[in-house]
Amino acid sequence: MTRFTAWRRRSWAGYAVVLAALVAIGAIYAGVSPATDQAQATGTQAQAADLAKGKELFNQNCASCHGLNAEGTKDAADNTIAPSLIGVGAAAVHFQITTGRMPAMTTAAQVPSKKVVAPFDDEANVTAVAEYIQSLGGGPGVPAVPEGGDVALGGKLFRTNCAQCHNFTGQGGALTEGKFAPDLMDTTPVQLYEAMLTGPQAMPVFNDTTLTPEDKAAIIAFIETTREEPNPGGAGLGRMGPVSEGLVGWVVGIGLLVFASIWITAKKPKKLKKS
Repeated sequence: MTRFTAWRRRSWAGYAVVLAALVAIGAIYAGVSPATDQAQATGTQAQAADLAKGKELFNQNCASCHGLNAEGTKDAADNTIAPSLIGVGAAAVHFQITTGRMPAMTTAAQVPSKKVVAPFDDEANVTAVAEYIQSLGGGPGVPAVPEGGDVALGGKLFRTNCAQCHNFTGQGGALTEGKFAPDLMDTTPVQLYEAMLTGPQAMPVFNDTTLTPEDKAAIIAFIETTREEPNPGGAGLGRMGPVSEGLVGWVVGIGLLVFASIWITAKKPKKLKKS
């Protein structure tokens, strides 16, 4: 103990302790960092491979309209053929591809949804293209839909913000200039969230300031609850309530009565036989 105390009091003892600590830290770092660096390198390589795959798929299936650099294209009169995708984000790309709207097969006022075609029937290919576009200019990413949305609140928000276009039960409806609000009955929760987040085609953008993530989850919960409800009378008739039911009752019911009346009165009575 006396020898250790004497050694500790020497002028160079402090430097020796610092040197020993540095050696120990260096040895620990050398033992841990290679694994960390290797994991980071592996992650970077995988990400680069995904982006390369996404770029290849984009060039093969999207660049003919949107341009090789996703900057969009215009015709000779400077009218937009396909918009720029820089800054739209992965959510917009994922929505457009998974609903079959892209690649587009028509130049109508609004691109309708359709069956998803190859190679985008593989979710991995959709993700690769979406992440490639995300890397070009940022934008909203593919969202994770919060669970347990408030159905009652969702009904109020849907009637306030969505029903004027999509109908009170999400059946869709006509808009101006050949556009339309699509039926929401076959749309997934992620696609519903993406539509509110990105505002595809004629739809306005409902960002997280306008409708919070909880509000969006509530609207999605309302839509899912509505489309799972049975139709007590059999045919849904647009699920618009007594208006459509009354119209069908009047047209069909009164129409049948009128037809029956005409058919009965059109029959000629038989001549009475002489007794």
